[in-house]
Amino acid sequence: MPPKTNYQLVLDKTIKDLASAGKRPRLLLHACCAPCSSYVLEYLTQYFDITVFFYNPNISPPSEYLHRAEEIKRLISEMCPDVSIIEGRYDPKEFFDMAKGLENEPERGERCLKCYRMRLMETALTAKAGGFDYFTTTLTISPQKDSAVLNSIGGEISEAVGVPYLYSDFKKRGGYNRSTELSAQYSLYRQNYCGCVFSKQARLTELQGRKE
Repeated sequence: MPPKTNYQLVLDKTIKDLASAGKRPRLLLHACCAPCSSYVLEYLTQYFDITVFFYNPNISPPSEYLHRAEEIKRLISEMCPDVSIIEGRYDPKEFFDMAKGLENEPERGERCLKCYRMRLMETALTAKAGGFDYFTTTLTISPQKDSAVLNSIGGEISEAVGVPYLYSDFKKRGGYNRSTELSAQYSLYRQNYCGCVFSKQARLTELQGRKE
């Protein structure tokens, strides 16, 4: 088997090459929530001019979506006020139409892969329309997400849309642990499920199983 790609090293090289060329690119950063965004913003604002793109039609119920949207806006205003934010449309029907027939898929199964693709595609199209130099996502910081899968999807979409994708594995080098520290520092709301109704039910089932 070929060795796995270390996407942190890929990111290191990209940053080094940009610095050598004296470039500070514009990056559209898809964000799933404030806690996952905290470390990523702390890290990448050193090298990129960032606009956060909050596009997550998977999040249910609407009150949860609004809570997460307000939290990321608060984080940006308090931690990195020079960062801009674009809030994408919130239409849960987009997610449920995409998930049709996949309702019983396990977490990290085909439904999740299609959800990643849907959100990354919208990010790439928004990046192209806005003239951004790169797009990427905070999702690779999660220990529950497969960074190789996310980077593969990002690379495919990059080729299709024509905007470079910034490869990453933000959980590396203590990135996830740092996100928990920043979450405590800024008193961020940390949700206990990914966002959709299916992940919420899976989490409730898991918690119930621990009690039995």
